[in-house]
Amino acid sequence: MYLVVGLGNPGNEYLLNRHNFGFMMIDTLRQHYDFPDYKEKFSGVISQGKIDGKACMLLKPTTFMNLSGQAVQKVMQFYKIAIENVYVFHDDLDIDPFKIKFKMGGGSGGHNGLKSIDQQCGKEYWRIRLGIGHPGEKNLVSAYVLSNFSKDEMKELPFLLHTLAQKIPGILKKE
Repeated sequence: MYLVVGLGNPGNEYLLNRHNFGFMMIDTLRQHYDFPDYKEKFSGVISQGKIDGKACMLLKPTTFMNLSGQAVQKVMQFYKIAIENVYVFHDDLDIDPFKIKFKMGGGSGGHNGLKSIDQQCGKEYWRIRLGIGHPGEKNLVSAYVLSNFSKDEMKELPFLLHTLAQKIPGILKKE
């Protein structure tokens, strides 16, 4: 089984924040691959289904970003999912807006959700890094990631999310 995680913060006030790019991706995958409604479990919301014939668990931790590792660890332990079968979608300040990078392992890059997963579960999981760009100055980062996407970005976002959803079978095959 694969565990596909989207990082974000729970609550309507965060719904369209740049930091919730991971949640948006999980919602898109659930819809695109016709997974059932979410169930509250393991300090998150989960949905189980198949992508290209492979059993997958979708997870959106509801612990807030800084404690995301708790939910990931609980699901991994309960379903006995190996760390190399964990895929985490998250926003990344160091990548140009709407560019995607994919890698196994690495550092957190200062991302608190990744730090939490690293501490709770280890570092050797797949990271799908969704670029949000950088505000330019370090002291602006917190307000920037917790701000909503611009109107122009919101026009492009659905296309990006659906295009990436179509590529998930290849990502799970590590192609």
